[in-house]
Amino acid sequence: MGGIIWLASYPKSGNTWVRTFLHNLLLDADRPANINELTHFTIGDGNKIWFENVTGKPYSSFSEEEIATLRPRVHQAYSRTRPDSVFVKTHHWLGKSHDIPLITPEYTAGAVYILRNPLDVVISLSSHYGLSLDDGITMLIDPAGHSAETDRKTIDYLGSWSSHVSSWQNMDKSGLNVMRYEDMLYKPEKTFGGLAKFLGLKPPKARLKKAIKFSSFAASRQQEESGGFNEQSDKTERFFRVGKAGQWKTVLSQDQVDRIVGTHGDVMEQFGYLPAKR
Repeated sequence: MGGIIWLASYPKSGNTWVRTFLHNLLLDADRPANINELTHFTIGDGNKIWFENVTGKPYSSFSEEEIATLRPRVHQAYSRTRPDSVFVKTHHWLGKSHDIPLITPEYTAGAVYILRNPLDVVISLSSHYGLSLDDGITMLIDPAGHSAETDRKTIDYLGSWSSHVSSWQNMDKSGLNVMRYEDMLYKPEKTFGGLAKFLGLKPPKARLKKAIKFSSFAASRQQEESGGFNEQSDKTERFFRVGKAGQWKTVLSQDQVDRIVGTHGDVMEQFGYLPAKR
């Protein structure tokens, strides 16, 4: 394709799973790829060092507006790291900051968008950010939702879960591949095989199945338990928590479900996430 292929998602929707699959598929090694080497293969959007590299100035010297203005230069730098396409993980919605696109069109070749039932997202999200479930729901429904800046990373501009999902559906469909977490879980060969096809790859069935096995939740969880994971939040004991769908049924109260459905019902229905009345 050439240019950036964005691996985009609202946080805690399966982005790391997709990155791990691609790493295993392309390396085709005899053992699972090291989860702590994913950044060797996939660039993380918003790492402050990129802003410093393109300017030669410390990140702390920039205002929010200057960061927005610099973002296209950073994306150009991403695109120049590979002779062909480069994968870049992002949690930004497909919108703007200070009237400048968060995803620069001229350096974009396409996108893989990963989504997950927001009723399950909020459980994992709350754990990851050290929030109560109610505060996690507030973040999920906030039109101005964002993640906090860290020592290494800029703010992720999220919007609400619905606006995030809907914004990425506005991309040209020929350059967009949408993956549901639940299909990755229950129909892995069809779903990950579809991703490979979208990327112009034709892996033998045995290679595809091996990459799926090596990138499974169990395999990643085992690696984290034995060697840690450098993307783990300091708010929780582990990154790979449960790896299931439908946990919300035994965790969320009816009032909490109603808060989420009341805001996101239309988009949830579009993707088969609207729950039956309890």
